[in-house]
Amino acid sequence: MEDFYETRIDGVDGEIVGLFGVFDGHGGARAAEYVKQNLFSNLIRHPKFISDTKLAIADAYSHTDSEFLKSDNSQNRDAGSTASTAILVGDRLLVANVGDSRAVICRGGNAFAVSRDHKPDQTDERQRIEDAGGFVMWAGTWRVGGVLAVSRAFGDRLLKQYVVADPEIQEEKVDSSLEFLILASDGLWDVVTNEEAVSMIKQIDEPEEAAKRLMREAYQRGSADNITIVVVRFLANQEGSSHSGSG
Repeated sequence: MEDFYETRIDGVDGEIVGLFGVFDGHGGARAAEYVKQNLFSNLIRHPKFISDTKLAIADAYSHTDSEFLKSDNSQNRDAGSTASTAILVGDRLLVANVGDSRAVICRGGNAFAVSRDHKPDQTDERQRIEDAGGFVMWAGTWRVGGVLAVSRAFGDRLLKQYVVADPEIQEEKVDSSLEFLILASDGLWDVVTNEEAVSMIKQIDEPEEAAKRLMREAYQRGSADNITIVVVRFLANQEGSSHSGSG
């Protein structure tokens, strides 16, 4: 099991914030565990967390990655991790993604992906990797350097100049049309579409039950990967409630 998740509610400068994340490790669990333990703490300590949240998120991702690489010893040189996170500040939901875990929201009854999977065969990702002197090749799937099937990640020391931890950040307004958020590792998305996932749990009010329902479905459909899911349901009074499952 190389997946981790984190959900926490915190107070920053008198503002209540929600922090939710899914971290899918590869090459061992070390990187994913480190990101779970440090990313959100680094983020809420950032001096501009409230005033410029997007900058704070980008800085926290970069800082956490470089600190992990410094702390990491030669035994862990292959360890890496995705991070799909959602930060709730007031009526703003900021989704930041590195790697191929994914965030999907239900708004007005419809499914919308609010992150993009970082895969090496995407035109812009491939271009970025080749511009940095790397290459992408087919080895069962498209891989950076013939090794790694994601194009952005924490860790991955040997591929770092190509496999960056720069997050793509998307902002959503929290209003009465925003019903819930699913954060999940690719163990779910490999076998369940965004639309299927949303329609499957639309009628389930309890987030823990919703996460378990999705996990059972992915398992029954033969997902061969670790499956980690966080469901955050937005209540009418706009206080978030969340739960997660891991399998």
